[in-house]
Amino acid sequence: MRRQQTIAGPAMCAGIGVHSGAHVRIALMPAPVDTGVVFVRADVKAVDNVIRAHADSVSETRNCTTIRNASGAELATIEHLMSACAGLGVDNLIVEVDGPELPILDGSSAQFVAVLLNAGLKVQHAQQRVIRILEPIEVRMGAKSAALLPSNGYDGLELDVTIRFADAAIGVQRRHVALSPESFLSDIADARTFGFMSDVDAMRAAGLGRGASMENTLVVDAGRVVNPEGLRFEDEFVRHKMLDAIGDLAMAGAPICGRFVADQPGHALNARLVRALLDTPEAWRFEYESAPETGREAAPMFAAVG
Repeated sequence: MRRQQTIAGPAMCAGIGVHSGAHVRIALMPAPVDTGVVFVRADVKAVDNVIRAHADSVSETRNCTTIRNASGAELATIEHLMSACAGLGVDNLIVEVDGPELPILDGSSAQFVAVLLNAGLKVQHAQQRVIRILEPIEVRMGAKSAALLPSNGYDGLELDVTIRFADAAIGVQRRHVALSPESFLSDIADARTFGFMSDVDAMRAAGLGRGASMENTLVVDAGRVVNPEGLRFEDEFVRHKMLDAIGDLAMAGAPICGRFVADQPGHALNARLVRALLDTPEAWRFEYESAPETGREAAPMFAAVG
């Protein structure tokens, strides 16, 4: 059974918000057991500025995942840091932010991973609690679908993701990954966010994408990738959708043990699936090494989750 983890010491990084265009600094600090990931808007003084990274806090899913607390303090584009935490197994973290959005950095989770690893990971005394999927949970948005299914034997999160785009630079891509720190680092963390040149004007008019550039976004235009360095992976697009999904699923409040199967996922669909999960307590249970928590009576004992 893995124990909870935080970071060994404080760390900092800074960059531009991809949508706001604002320069923002973040400070990452160790947190006690059972804290989860908690964001603090350091620039907000008049009201409660603490926002918990949980499905209950999600306020917007257009082009990114945004969270808000009851006082109205809000923070956008948290998914890439959340993905880095989930991928590395960082359970408890306090993140102070001096702006409205986390920095996009290079558009992937790679630089967040570097910051976390440079700070060092610290194993804590409490056991990690996981969400074990017992029955299928599925949501749909038109032709898009996402499901959480019971595990086929892997004690962790498996992802099977398909994306479909008309643009020939992407087309149909599918990838399967059994998530572990090793697979996250090798297969997912470096995959960058992407967008289409044809959408730039509409996004800017909507107040989005003000900090986007080819330094932090894969740009697709009429069947080709415009970035001079090209792709990091042949299927970088579907890998980034996996990266986003890992961050969004982390909003369940505990690692998920089961299979995530999605066709054309996005932040809105991912958030809807997590909400459906939490609203269907009979379809899952919490597990520890000694005994699971469950809403069902006389639930059988399960072995430790590694």
